[in-house]
Amino acid sequence: MAEQEQLLDWVERVSAYLARDGVPPIAGRVLGWLMICDPPEQSAGQISAAIRASRASLTSNLRLLSSMGFLTWRSRPGARTVYYRLAEQAWSVVVQRQIAGITSFLDITREGLSLVGPDDDHATRIRQAHATFEWMANVFDDAPPLQPDRKETP
Repeated sequence: MAEQEQLLDWVERVSAYLARDGVPPIAGRVLGWLMICDPPEQSAGQISAAIRASRASLTSNLRLLSSMGFLTWRSRPGARTVYYRLAEQAWSVVVQRQIAGITSFLDITREGLSLVGPDDDHATRIRQAHATFEWMANVFDDAPPLQPDRKETP
């Protein structure tokens, strides 16, 4: 039982970390659980029992995570139960989508600067946002490619 409590403590740490970026706590717990559970495919009932969440809140969070690209699901022949698991390369897909969003926001800040003029005093806030997102875009452009299947120990 102590091992299960240690796993749940780790799951809670994952949830707290993701909550900093606005991920609902139940969604964070689902992600944490699906990262560490065995077997890697779990039914909503198994997930609910493991993370101690109501089925109602779990259902909406499973839909949210699926729409974000974190989860895949499947049923088995002859059964109505749906099994969820982390999508292949879920983290890299979601992060790459966020990086693409940086480029999109750069387009928006460029448009804002063209509307008010880049040297206008009231463009300061737009320039600050543009400079920050431009810096992030450059960092990601210069980053080495991801090697997602590397096995490292801490």
